[in-house]
Amino acid sequence: QNNKFAIISSSIRYNEIKRFNMNKSKVMEIISDETLTYSQQVLALARLAESEDTTLKRNPLWIKALQEGKVCDLNEGLAPYRPRYILPDYDLLLKKGCKFLELEPATSLLETCNNLLIFYKHLPSITSYPVYLGNFTDIFDKFEDEADDPLTEKILRCFLKHIDKTLCDSFVHANIGPKDSKISRLILKLTKEMQLAIPNITLLYDKDITSKEFALSSIDTMLATSKPSFANHKMYSKEHKNHPYGIASCYNALNIGGGGYTLPRLRLYEISLEAKDIPDFLDNVLPKYVTLILENIDQRIKFIVEESSFFKSNFLVKEGFVNQENFTGMVGVVGVAECVNNLLGIKDKALGFGHNNDAEELAIQVLSKIEEMVNNHQGLYCSGNNNHYEMHAQVGIDTDGTDDAPGCRVPVGYEPDLFNHLMLESKLHKYFPCGVGDIFKFDQTWTNSKEAILDIINGAFDKGMRYFTAYNENNDVVRVTGYLVKKSEIDKLTNGQQSINNCTIFGKGAKEHGHALDRKIYGKSSN
Repeated sequence: QNNKFAIISSSIRYNEIKRFNMNKSKVMEIISDETLTYSQQVLALARLAESEDTTLKRNPLWIKALQEGKVCDLNEGLAPYRPRYILPDYDLLLKKGCKFLELEPATSLLETCNNLLIFYKHLPSITSYPVYLGNFTDIFDKFEDEADDPLTEKILRCFLKHIDKTLCDSFVHANIGPKDSKISRLILKLTKEMQLAIPNITLLYDKDITSKEFALSSIDTMLATSKPSFANHKMYSKEHKNHPYGIASCYNALNIGGGGYTLPRLRLYEISLEAKDIPDFLDNVLPKYVTLILENIDQRIKFIVEESSFFKSNFLVKEGFVNQENFTGMVGVVGVAECVNNLLGIKDKALGFGHNNDAEELAIQVLSKIEEMVNNHQGLYCSGNNNHYEMHAQVGIDTDGTDDAPGCRVPVGYEPDLFNHLMLESKLHKYFPCGVGDIFKFDQTWTNSKEAILDIINGAFDKGMRYFTAYNENNDVVRVTGYLVKKSEIDKLTNGQQSINNCTIFGKGAKEHGHALDRKIYGKSSN
């Protein structure tokens, strides 16, 4: 018996040493990587520690599914100590200031920008940078009369430059709209002129509220800088009748004063490989993995709320900038296209999803099944979201390759003509109240046809599209899957140089492995 224990103890000790040496090797890789800045090395080391923790005792079936690539935890770590996405109530900051940071309510534009920049530095998230900077139209509303003052432009220029150079992550996101404002137009002008990849920006667009001139100014900037994107404000407002929402990170629609606890995802193509046929997939295989992901979300939320210190001690909670009930769990989905193509036995992507009615109908069945299970699940600690989690069309990660198109998008390079592309996406966006979107790459001829693009957006939104974004083929600032990077920065990284934007490495991977920059170019003459 003693020998048995000795053998077990020896085995445990061996595994500990092996793991230590492995981690030591990973640490050395990080600190010797000349393409990483100092802050990127610090973040990488922190994430390594999170990924190696063993606090959460996960379901062995979940672990097996992770190892087989059928689900993914998006590197959230095994001891979650903060929600993934946080959307503070900036209106409260403007009205009352912040006791913890010793910030008085701002009385000028300069003080407002200064308070915001200080506040931003103390906002946690999965990226360690704020994923929601607030709605600039609302934040700067009381300074509308100062919009024509040259000092206003100078202050806002410094404000945007500061964000780009200190919040070095393209998941940093601001909103504007839906109403028109001089300050927001000035921000659009500076965004186009400065060609910054950070922050990401979304226009909350409602044709009955947003002026045509403001929408056209947004399209002009979007074509030149890949932002702002257009969010269907009418659609999102109906779903957030009891609470204001914001668009954060890539295109995540979440409650202001709350956010998203966690975002694991279903890799539908890999899951489909387990099924004998379509009925087996819909009745047995898919439900198994949806159940697993919902259990995992429950476990992570329970830990964040009950075990970690965030909701007990963080100043954001204590001062009411966020409230626990306004958070929800997010069920990520990728690879819809490849999933239905595989189940239908379609090998040629040019004949599959995006070009095939059977594939489209099957996609609707798949998403309906997931939606049914998610809506029937009683979520934890999300009473402000009717005690339910929500589906999210996850944009993919750089290591996905070509097997998993983001969310419910058509695979890159196989897009149908513009009209059919828009109509397909419009049918599927309804399943993703927590965020979904598509990206359209235009040739330069559209630069002089902004009204035509606005007509396209209006028509698509009327048909049920949630989120639209586009850019010109010759842009330096481009949208990869949901975030923005500069092509010139990807070139730097390719040549062994550092890039200040954390997302450049993701953009490089998405370009090389997923051909994310090779979207079909829509020209006026061909559509």
